Amino acid sequence: MKREDRRFIGIVACIVCALTAALAIAGCSSGSGSSSTTTAASSASADTSSYTTVESGKLIVASDLAYPPLESVPDGGGDPVGFDVDLMNALAGKLGLTCEYLPAQKFDSIVPTIKQGGKADVGCSSFTITDERKEEIDFTDSYMDSNQGLVTKSDATATTVDALNVAGKQIAVQSGTTGEEWAQENLPNATVVPLDDAIQAMTGVQTGLYDACVADLPVMKYLCNNSYTDLKVSIEIPTGEQYGIVVSKDNPGLTAALNTALQELKDDGTIDSLEEKWFGSTM
Repeated sequence: MKREDRRFIGIVACIVCALTAALAIAGCSSGSGSSSTTTAASSASADTSSYTTVESGKLIVASDLAYPPLESVPDGGGDPVGFDVDLMNALAGKLGLTCEYLPAQKFDSIVPTIKQGGKADVGCSSFTITDERKEEIDFTDSYMDSNQGLVTKSDATATTVDALNVAGKQIAVQSGTTGEEWAQENLPNATVVPLDDAIQAMTGVQTGLYDACVADLPVMKYLCNNSYTDLKVSIEIPTGEQYGIVVSKDNPGLTAALNTALQELKDDGTIDSLEEKWFGSTM
Protein backbone atom coordinates (compact mmCIF):
# COMPACT_ATOMS: atom_id res chain seq x y z
CA MET A 1 0.00 0.00 0.00
CA LYS A 2 1.29 3.45 -0.84
CA ARG A 3 2.15 5.85 1.94
CA GLU A 4 -0.44 8.34 0.62
CA ASP A 5 -3.17 5.66 0.86
CA ARG A 6 -2.21 4.78 4.43
CA ARG A 7 -2.35 8.50 5.35
CA PHE A 8 -5.88 8.88 3.82
CA ILE A 9 -7.16 5.82 5.70
CA GLY A 10 -5.79 7.19 8.96
CA ILE A 11 -7.51 10.55 8.46
CA VAL A 12 -10.87 8.87 7.77
CA ALA A 13 -10.53 6.71 10.90
CA CYS A 14 -9.90 9.79 13.05
CA ILE A 15 -12.96 11.54 11.68
CA VAL A 16 -15.18 8.50 12.38
CA CYS A 17 -13.90 8.23 15.97
CA ALA A 18 -14.52 11.95 16.59
CA LEU A 19 -18.07 11.76 15.28
CA THR A 20 -18.82 8.67 17.39
CA ALA A 21 -17.55 10.37 20.55
CA ALA A 22 -19.60 13.52 19.88
CA LEU A 23 -22.79 11.51 19.41
CA ALA A 24 -22.17 9.59 22.65
CA ILE A 25 -21.70 12.80 24.63
CA ALA A 26 -24.88 14.34 23.17
CA GLY A 27 -26.90 11.23 24.00
CA CYS A 28 -25.81 11.20 27.65
CA SER A 29 -26.09 14.91 28.45
CA SER A 30 -29.01 16.38 30.47
CA GLY A 31 -30.17 19.90 31.29
CA SER A 32 -30.24 21.41 34.76
CA GLY A 33 -31.55 24.55 36.48
CA SER A 34 -34.74 25.85 38.13
CA SER A 35 -36.75 25.68 34.90
CA SER A 36 -36.85 22.68 32.61
CA THR A 37 -38.09 22.17 29.07
CA THR A 38 -39.85 18.83 28.83
CA THR A 39 -41.73 16.77 26.28
CA ALA A 40 -44.71 14.76 27.51
CA ALA A 41 -43.78 11.21 28.46
CA SER A 42 -45.72 7.94 28.19
CA SER A 43 -48.43 7.83 25.54
CA ALA A 44 -49.09 11.51 26.20
CA SER A 45 -45.84 12.12 24.30
CA ALA A 46 -47.92 11.88 21.14
CA ASP A 47 -48.13 15.66 21.57
CA THR A 48 -44.72 16.88 20.39
CA SER A 49 -45.02 20.39 21.87
CA SER A 50 -42.47 21.25 24.51
CA TYR A 51 -43.32 23.01 27.76
CA THR A 52 -41.64 24.48 30.79
CA THR A 53 -42.00 23.62 34.47
CA VAL A 54 -40.97 25.66 37.48
CA GLU A 55 -38.81 22.81 38.76
CA SER A 56 -37.30 20.00 36.73
CA GLY A 57 -39.26 16.77 37.00
CA LYS A 58 -42.16 18.30 38.95
CA LEU A 59 -45.66 19.55 38.22
CA ILE A 60 -46.36 22.15 40.91
CA VAL A 61 -50.02 22.85 41.68
CA ALA A 62 -51.71 25.83 43.34
CA SER A 63 -55.03 25.17 45.13
CA ASP A 64 -57.05 26.57 48.02
CA LEU A 65 -57.20 23.05 49.55
CA ALA A 66 -60.48 23.77 51.36
CA TYR A 67 -63.08 22.24 49.04
CA PRO A 68 -63.76 18.60 49.93
CA PRO A 69 -64.15 16.16 48.34
CA LEU A 70 -62.28 17.85 45.48
CA GLU A 71 -59.27 19.16 47.35
CA SER A 72 -58.55 19.52 51.05
CA VAL A 73 -56.02 18.83 53.79
CA PRO A 74 -57.02 16.16 56.36
CA ASP A 75 -57.99 17.46 59.80
CA GLY A 76 -54.82 15.99 61.28
CA GLY A 77 -52.65 17.56 58.60
CA GLY A 78 -50.60 15.78 55.99
CA ASP A 79 -50.71 15.60 52.21
CA PRO A 80 -53.70 17.02 50.30
CA VAL A 81 -56.49 14.59 49.35
CA GLY A 82 -59.48 14.65 47.04
CA PHE A 83 -60.69 14.08 43.51
CA ASP A 84 -58.67 16.96 42.03
CA VAL A 85 -55.56 15.81 43.91
CA ASP A 86 -55.85 12.25 42.58
CA LEU A 87 -56.49 13.65 39.11
CA MET A 88 -53.38 15.85 39.20
CA ASN A 89 -51.25 12.94 40.41
CA ALA A 90 -52.55 10.80 37.54
CA LEU A 91 -51.88 13.56 35.00
CA ALA A 92 -48.38 14.16 36.32
CA GLY A 93 -47.71 10.43 36.01
CA LYS A 94 -48.79 10.51 32.37
CA LEU A 95 -46.26 13.27 31.77
CA GLY A 96 -43.47 11.51 33.63
CA LEU A 97 -43.51 14.16 36.38
CA THR A 98 -44.00 14.17 40.15
CA CYS A 99 -46.99 16.18 41.40
CA GLU A 100 -46.31 18.64 44.21
CA TYR A 101 -48.77 21.02 45.90
CA LEU A 102 -47.99 24.47 47.24
CA PRO A 103 -49.34 25.33 50.71
CA ALA A 104 -53.01 26.35 50.55
CA GLN A 105 -53.60 29.51 48.50
CA LYS A 106 -56.51 31.95 48.62
CA PHE A 107 -58.79 31.00 45.75
CA ASP A 108 -58.87 34.44 44.16
CA SER A 109 -55.04 34.60 44.18
CA ILE A 110 -54.50 31.46 42.10
CA VAL A 111 -55.21 32.83 38.62
CA PRO A 112 -52.87 35.83 39.20
CA THR A 113 -50.21 33.43 40.52
CA ILE A 114 -50.33 31.28 37.38
CA LYS A 115 -50.44 34.34 35.13
CA GLN A 116 -47.36 35.81 36.80
CA GLY A 117 -45.45 32.51 36.67
CA GLY A 118 -42.44 31.29 38.60
CA LYS A 119 -44.27 29.77 41.57
CA ALA A 120 -46.63 27.07 40.24
CA ASP A 121 -47.19 25.37 36.90
CA VAL A 122 -50.96 24.97 37.12
CA GLY A 123 -53.95 25.88 39.23
CA CYS A 124 -56.41 23.12 40.05
CA SER A 125 -59.09 24.18 42.51
CA SER A 126 -62.44 23.38 40.88
CA PHE A 127 -62.12 26.30 38.48
CA THR A 128 -65.14 26.89 36.26
CA ILE A 129 -64.08 27.70 32.70
CA THR A 130 -65.27 31.26 31.98
CA ASP A 131 -64.56 33.80 29.25
CA GLU A 132 -63.49 36.33 31.86
CA ARG A 133 -60.84 34.03 33.31
CA LYS A 134 -59.68 33.02 29.82
CA GLU A 135 -58.66 36.63 29.24
CA GLU A 136 -55.96 36.12 31.88
CA ILE A 137 -54.94 32.46 31.55
CA ASP A 138 -55.57 29.32 29.49
CA PHE A 139 -57.71 26.36 30.50
CA THR A 140 -57.34 22.70 29.68
CA ASP A 141 -60.32 20.80 28.34
CA SER A 142 -62.99 20.28 30.99
CA TYR A 143 -62.72 17.32 33.35
CA MET A 144 -66.01 17.63 35.29
CA ASP A 145 -69.46 19.22 34.95
CA SER A 146 -70.99 21.13 37.86
CA ASN A 147 -73.92 23.28 38.95
CA GLN A 148 -74.35 25.56 41.96
CA GLY A 149 -76.08 24.72 45.23
CA LEU A 150 -77.69 27.01 47.82
CA VAL A 151 -77.49 25.69 51.37
CA THR A 152 -79.60 26.63 54.40
CA LYS A 153 -80.27 25.12 57.80
CA SER A 154 -82.44 22.02 57.58
CA ASP A 155 -85.20 23.71 59.60
CA ALA A 156 -84.94 27.10 57.89
CA THR A 157 -88.14 28.74 56.63
CA ALA A 158 -86.43 31.04 54.09
CA THR A 159 -85.25 28.52 51.50
CA THR A 160 -86.29 30.04 48.16
CA VAL A 161 -84.81 32.80 46.02
CA ASP A 162 -87.77 35.06 46.75
CA ALA A 163 -87.54 34.47 50.51
CA LEU A 164 -83.80 35.13 50.60
CA ASN A 165 -83.73 38.07 48.19
CA VAL A 166 -84.73 40.63 50.80
CA ALA A 167 -82.91 43.26 52.82
CA GLY A 168 -81.28 41.90 55.95
CA LYS A 169 -80.57 38.40 54.61
CA GLN A 170 -76.89 37.41 54.66
CA ILE A 171 -75.63 35.11 51.88
CA ALA A 172 -72.12 33.69 52.30
CA VAL A 173 -69.98 32.88 49.25
CA GLN A 174 -66.36 32.13 48.44
CA SER A 175 -64.64 35.22 47.07
CA GLY A 176 -63.90 35.19 43.34
CA THR A 177 -66.16 32.23 42.50
CA THR A 178 -69.06 31.71 40.14
CA GLY A 179 -71.17 31.14 43.25
CA GLU A 180 -70.46 34.73 44.26
CA GLU A 181 -71.43 35.92 40.78
CA TRP A 182 -74.72 34.01 40.92
CA ALA A 183 -75.61 35.40 44.35
CA GLN A 184 -74.85 38.96 43.33
CA GLU A 185 -76.97 38.63 40.20
CA ASN A 186 -79.91 36.70 41.64
CA LEU A 187 -80.06 37.97 45.23
CA PRO A 188 -79.38 41.70 44.74
CA ASN A 189 -81.51 42.78 47.71
CA ALA A 190 -79.68 40.54 50.16
CA THR A 191 -76.16 41.15 51.48
CA VAL A 192 -73.60 38.91 49.76
CA VAL A 193 -70.65 38.20 52.08
CA PRO A 194 -67.41 37.05 50.35
CA LEU A 195 -65.23 34.69 52.42
CA ASP A 196 -61.94 32.88 51.93
CA ASP A 197 -63.42 29.40 51.49
CA ALA A 198 -66.58 27.32 51.43
CA ILE A 199 -65.92 25.78 54.85
CA GLN A 200 -66.17 29.22 56.46
CA ALA A 201 -69.43 29.80 54.59
CA MET A 202 -70.95 26.49 55.70
CA THR A 203 -69.87 27.01 59.30
CA GLY A 204 -71.38 30.49 59.26
CA VAL A 205 -74.74 29.10 58.11
CA GLN A 206 -74.56 26.37 60.74
CA THR A 207 -73.98 28.87 63.55
CA GLY A 208 -76.69 31.23 62.31
CA LEU A 209 -74.29 33.99 61.25
CA TYR A 210 -75.53 33.70 57.65
CA ASP A 211 -78.93 32.73 56.26
CA ALA A 212 -77.53 30.73 53.34
CA CYS A 213 -74.41 30.04 51.32
CA VAL A 214 -73.82 29.33 47.65
CA ALA A 215 -71.07 27.17 46.15
CA ASP A 216 -70.53 24.28 43.72
CA LEU A 217 -73.24 21.65 44.05
CA PRO A 218 -70.97 18.56 44.32
CA VAL A 219 -69.19 20.15 47.28
CA MET A 220 -72.38 21.37 48.94
CA LYS A 221 -73.97 17.91 48.71
CA TYR A 222 -70.86 16.23 50.06
CA LEU A 223 -70.52 18.59 53.02
CA CYS A 224 -74.22 18.34 53.92
CA ASN A 225 -74.05 14.54 53.83
CA ASN A 226 -70.78 14.16 55.72
CA SER A 227 -69.87 17.15 57.89
CA TYR A 228 -72.83 19.53 58.16
CA THR A 229 -75.74 17.16 58.55
CA ASP A 230 -77.92 19.87 60.09
CA LEU A 231 -77.75 21.78 56.79
CA LYS A 232 -79.39 20.97 53.45
CA VAL A 233 -79.15 21.91 49.79
CA SER A 234 -82.36 23.91 49.44
CA ILE A 235 -81.86 24.94 45.80
CA GLU A 236 -79.99 23.12 43.03
CA ILE A 237 -79.05 25.82 40.53
CA PRO A 238 -78.57 24.55 36.94
CA THR A 239 -75.68 26.75 35.82
CA GLY A 240 -74.11 24.16 33.51
CA GLU A 241 -70.50 24.83 34.50
CA GLN A 242 -67.37 22.88 33.56
CA TYR A 243 -64.11 22.59 35.51
CA GLY A 244 -60.73 23.09 33.86
CA ILE A 245 -57.09 23.27 34.94
CA VAL A 246 -55.50 26.74 34.87
CA VAL A 247 -52.30 27.13 32.80
CA SER A 248 -50.28 30.19 31.83
CA LYS A 249 -50.83 31.59 28.34
CA ASP A 250 -47.03 31.54 28.03
CA ASN A 251 -47.00 27.73 28.33
CA PRO A 252 -49.30 26.41 25.56
CA GLY A 253 -47.30 23.21 25.25
CA LEU A 254 -48.23 22.25 28.82
CA THR A 255 -51.91 22.85 28.09
CA ALA A 256 -51.66 20.60 25.03
CA ALA A 257 -49.83 17.86 26.93
CA LEU A 258 -52.36 17.95 29.78
CA ASN A 259 -55.23 17.73 27.28
CA THR A 260 -53.67 14.62 25.75
CA ALA A 261 -53.23 13.07 29.19
CA LEU A 262 -56.79 14.03 30.22
CA GLN A 263 -58.22 12.27 27.21
CA GLU A 264 -56.24 9.16 28.05
CA LEU A 265 -57.59 9.18 31.61
CA LYS A 266 -61.13 9.51 30.26
CA ASP A 267 -60.60 6.71 27.75
CA ASP A 268 -59.03 4.25 30.20
CA GLY A 269 -61.74 4.77 32.85
CA THR A 270 -59.52 6.49 35.42
CA ILE A 271 -61.74 9.55 35.75
CA ASP A 272 -64.86 7.42 36.17
CA SER A 273 -63.08 5.45 38.90
CA LEU A 274 -62.08 8.64 40.71
CA GLU A 275 -65.65 9.97 40.56
CA GLU A 276 -66.96 6.74 42.05
CA LYS A 277 -64.29 6.89 44.77
CA TRP A 278 -65.03 10.45 45.86
CA PHE A 279 -68.70 10.96 44.94
CA GLY A 280 -70.11 7.42 45.09
CA SER A 281 -71.01 7.43 41.38
CA THR A 282 -69.94 8.92 38.08
CA MET A 283 -70.93 12.55 37.63
